[in-house]
Amino acid sequence: MTSNHYAEPSVALGEHRMPLLGFGTWQIDDSAATEATSTALELGYRHIDTATGYGNEAGIGKALAAAGLPRDEVFVTTKLPPENVGRERQTIEESLSKLGLDHVDLWLVHWPPNKQASPEVWEEVVKAQADGLATSIGVSNYSLDQIDELVSATGVTPAVNQIRWSPSIYDPAVQQGLSERGVVLEGYSPFRASDLEDPTLVSIAEAHEATAAQVIVAWHVAHEFVVIPKSARRERIESNAAGARIELSADEVARIDGLAS
Repeated sequence: MTSNHYAEPSVALGEHRMPLLGFGTWQIDDSAATEATSTALELGYRHIDTATGYGNEAGIGKALAAAGLPRDEVFVTTKLPPENVGRERQTIEESLSKLGLDHVDLWLVHWPPNKQASPEVWEEVVKAQADGLATSIGVSNYSLDQIDELVSATGVTPAVNQIRWSPSIYDPAVQQGLSERGVVLEGYSPFRASDLEDPTLVSIAEAHEATAAQVIVAWHVAHEFVVIPKSARRERIESNAAGARIELSADEVARIDGLAS
């Protein structure tokens, strides 16, 4: 295992820390997930993002076991699919069994069930946290209004909202709204939702002897947005991680912010 790991930089989730750089595993099937996740851990990633719906938790569990890292050195996220409403407890227990863990660091409601906030589902997620099955809990693809509905119904604020995010769809109102509520913004599909040939990204990348994709990762880190780029190719996994080491100037961050306007 490399000592050059990406547990830092990180953001606080209560008393715990979440690495800003994570390894996304959406669309990596179970048979490929073990090697891809092993590669990410070898290259220094210390945050792995999966979901029941991805069908690859067992493959990721094999990689975690083979890596032999101390449990508190790897941050693991999985998610509750909306169709599993009513089986919340069973779902997280199945996830933990596949992952080979006694708890996950973060459990998210993957999508609002039936496009509704569904406080009754959130109550079950809160119970799982209270029982020690998840250190932190949150949501994915929720609006600010839906988050407010959960909080007003239960008194428990999601630690994280994982949403589609990139410079091209950057929305300061969403950023500010989550920040005001004490919710960490985690972005997915950072490259898919971007134009990697955008002249602003390309020029900033050239100034840092980097790629546009690496600059997008750096932009997330500069804003303290969690970012989970996904790839099954070793060179791309390594390249994406290197983006977290790039330090953008305030002017460069502002120029990238402007791509959404």
